[in-house]
Amino acid sequence: MSSSTVDDRWDDGLIARRASERAQALEETPGAGSDAGEEDSLPPLGGQYGGPLRTRLDALHELVGLSRTRLANETLAEAGRVLDEAAARQRLSARHTVVAIAGPTGSGKSTLFNALAGVPVSETGLRRPTTSAPIALSWSEGSAGLLDRLAVPGRLRRRPLAGGAADEELQGLVLIDLPDHDSAVTTHRDQVDRVLALVDAVIWVVDPEKYADAALHERYLRPLAGHAEVTFVVLNQIDRLSGEAADLVLDDLRRLLDEDGMALGEHGEPGATVLALSALTGDGVGELRELLGRFVQERTAPALRLSADVDAAASRLRPAYVSEGQTGLGERAREDFAARLAVAVGATAAGEAAERVWRRGAIRACGTPWLRLYRWYERMREHGSTDPRLQAPLEDELTARQRVEQAVRVVADDASRGLPAPWAQAVREAAARGADGLPEALDELTATIGDPAARPPRPAWWPAAVLAQVLMTLLQIFGALWLVGQIVGVVEPGLLPPVLIMLGGIVGGPLVEWACAAAVKGPARRYGQEAERKLREAAAACGRARVLDPISAELMRYREVRDQYVTVSGTRSGARVTRLGGGGGGGGARWGGTRAGARLR
Repeated sequence: MSSSTVDDRWDDGLIARRASERAQALEETPGAGSDAGEEDSLPPLGGQYGGPLRTRLDALHELVGLSRTRLANETLAEAGRVLDEAAARQRLSARHTVVAIAGPTGSGKSTLFNALAGVPVSETGLRRPTTSAPIALSWSEGSAGLLDRLAVPGRLRRRPLAGGAADEELQGLVLIDLPDHDSAVTTHRDQVDRVLALVDAVIWVVDPEKYADAALHERYLRPLAGHAEVTFVVLNQIDRLSGEAADLVLDDLRRLLDEDGMALGEHGEPGATVLALSALTGDGVGELRELLGRFVQERTAPALRLSADVDAAASRLRPAYVSEGQTGLGERAREDFAARLAVAVGATAAGEAAERVWRRGAIRACGTPWLRLYRWYERMREHGSTDPRLQAPLEDELTARQRVEQAVRVVADDASRGLPAPWAQAVREAAARGADGLPEALDELTATIGDPAARPPRPAWWPAAVLAQVLMTLLQIFGALWLVGQIVGVVEPGLLPPVLIMLGGIVGGPLVEWACAAAVKGPARRYGQEAERKLREAAAACGRARVLDPISAELMRYREVRDQYVTVSGTRSGARVTRLGGGGGGGGARWGGTRAGARLR
């Protein structure tokens, strides 16, 4: 299905664990798969596709759904097509295997087609192109739905010559004779591309003259390298060559296929079947019939073809899901973001201001009256001036906003580093949305918390210190009055006692003030640190809610789709990651990717 047909319920990017729930629901409703439900879930695959393939198809469906809001429709188009074809093919006969015969002009496709049929079905001759439309040959009943899917008209559907054990071996085979892929007629090439995208397997027929044709290898064989296990490559017309020459040409054909990246089924390994024959003389045709018979009776071709299609889709999607190195938002990046926001709101400066105010308040409360009078006089002189702590210049405000924006940019870059482009863009957009209004939110937060320097708490020992300072002041006043009384003659003369009393008050006042200043250092520092901590935590919480949490949600969404992609790729595909995307994007065949599962030989 194309990405535009996936149900809108996936727009919210919900967690992919719905796959197991969907699979269970489908198993409980065997009749599912009607048109009403096709867009949302795959119909039950039954016995035709099971095990790992079913898991991969479900994962691919989830992957497409979760990615709709992050990836372009063009990126998901191939995956949607594979899901469409999987749903369409599984509804049709699992007892039949559709095999197409394709090849260049003059390679003898129609002759081989007739030889396998045992009766002239497809027109042969020197006139080119001889085959102008796909012709179908069915060895058993029940293939009408498959042929309708291939758009083969009823007048071009044939049955082979009945009789013989070979016909029994080929029961379930649907053979399609295609037009020439290099035909000068555009509609013929379009038909070849359309049918090749739908059949279960293909027999490529080449001749000694065109087996190395660049158009054949670049447009078809190289892109279908991942479909090697459902591919037969037949070197026809060996009757025109001597035995040694035929071996040389066949070896060169194998070399070219190896260069195309197509695995060859040799020494018991899965891969493409390569053999030489002469459709005209019948030499080697029996071997091909035998191989086709075993291939058809295994009934694994549809699953093998679909598995290779999933591999090809995974190969094309790889740049959109595979990251470069480790991704995510580390603790260090989070701490750095919080530190930058703390600087932007002036948390350190606020803590230092709170510490200074507390120390100043202690000195003011415990200081001598004369020093307090002097400070009062200084404040009166500066009356009407603006406290720079209460109103920051415009330049500072702009700098704070710029610091917030810079903090968001840095954390977005850290979080998106190494991500595939669509997901990196999604992370940056989430950060940008969170940054919109963040400076204002931090300002409101600061106003809500209040200025810690405005009304600092007073420790319990302050009244005792104030009382001591009052006593020192009273001693000074008492000593001064005593001296005045002696001067005016009211009190008996005696200079030393009043002077000592006055000196005690004069020296004791600054000593009390100094002791208070020393005692307040620790509490003031702790008060400033606590004020800074509260502002830092509040700014960090605001930044986390508006920026870090949306970024984390995007990263979690990416991890979900990445896990689904790993399932889609499969163990074997992941093990051969270097082969992903090795094929080109050739033609309408749209084949490529890694090898499918092993085919029994």
